[in-house]
Amino acid sequence: MIIVYTPADGEPEHYDARSLMVSEASIVSRAIDQKWSEIKAGIPDEDLDAMRGIVWVLKKRSNPGLRFGEFDPGVDEMVTRYDKREITEVIEAAFELRSADASTEAIVAMLADTPDAAADPDHARELIERLAADEGKAEPSPDPGPEIEKPKPWPPSGTSTATGPSASGSSLTSSTSTPSPSTG
Repeated sequence: MIIVYTPADGEPEHYDARSLMVSEASIVSRAIDQKWSEIKAGIPDEDLDAMRGIVWVLKKRSNPGLRFGEFDPGVDEMVTRYDKREITEVIEAAFELRSADASTEAIVAMLADTPDAAADPDHARELIERLAADEGKAEPSPDPGPEIEKPKPWPPSGTSTATGPSASGSSLTSSTSTPSPSTG
């Protein structure tokens, strides 16, 4: 993921979260008191602490004296964007997983806002257009795939479906045996 930091009085700066070294990820983790897995999961959701920590530690590469408390961007100054590899995976998956009743036009419509989430929107738009054009050329698959067995009704026939108390003398918690020491 790319974190785009646009200071109030400056130009957008792009920071690639994947460029972090393990030592830097540990610094971010300690600075915001979160595990790396939580930080990584928070990036796509634009978790402010995660984005701040990552941008701060990446800015420290060129400004080693920068303290965490000194880097306090505004809440609207940071957003996340998919990098080229990630946006390619998202778009290709949409075309690969389309169902029989989803047309190419429906997939293109579904992906309409996707370029806005990309660090390189032109790449995303071009990829959608190319894959949509390729879909129009593809022949439908003659093999519909394996037949899916219909689920059996529950409960199986012959089994009681009563929800009231049982007329039998047993229950899930009753037992006719007495406690005895284990021999195992």
